[in-house]
Amino acid sequence: MRHWTIGLLALATLATAGSAQRTTQTGPRPGIVRVRLVTSEGPILLALDTRHAPQTTANFLAYVDDGRFDGTDFYRASRQKSSPKLGFIQAGIRTDARRILPPFPLETTAKTGIKHLDATISMARGMNPASAGGNFFITVGPAPAMDARAGYPGYAAFGHVVGGMDVVKRILAKPTGGGMDAFKDQMILKRVALVSARRLDGVAKPTGLPRAWLIRTRPDRGK
Repeated sequence: MRHWTIGLLALATLATAGSAQRTTQTGPRPGIVRVRLVTSEGPILLALDTRHAPQTTANFLAYVDDGRFDGTDFYRASRQKSSPKLGFIQAGIRTDARRILPPFPLETTAKTGIKHLDATISMARGMNPASAGGNFFITVGPAPAMDARAGYPGYAAFGHVVGGMDVVKRILAKPTGGGMDAFKDQMILKRVALVSARRLDGVAKPTGLPRAWLIRTRPDRGK
């Protein structure tokens, strides 16, 4: 009986392993592109919705495929005063004109149906609704105030975190200070590096545009 039990356990183990292998081979469901962010606090895995937010996802992937996020930072941690474990973290190129790509139209949550729930990735922007570019944020807890409503376009959510929310929460808890206006007291004081961003599905499609941030000024050897 004991040998029979061991045999059943072995078969169950093999079946589980086979199922896991098939899941890995199958990959994400259609319309989803996964991106891995490597940060100084650990990795974050994103699932981007190309079907419902095609323009926003295409913009983000252009930054990824060009390497424009590599070497930037998670620089903002905005915590709710009533619930400090909730809020959002923000990352990207800040105002680095050398890395920025052309703007694109805002895909509102009313258009995409992608709401700002827990673990949502969305594009940061300025007052102009079409000003989103190379900065993004990830929510911890639902943020319905960022969804579109009458007279307010909201922000462009385009995917979710599917791995590494512990890293996101760790970044949200970092000490903050400085900043002005909406950023007041929300700037992360000790650098959290966004080391690299790489797509895991499909083929990279670099824009071919100049990557001016990689140009290093050579010292004048004659002086």
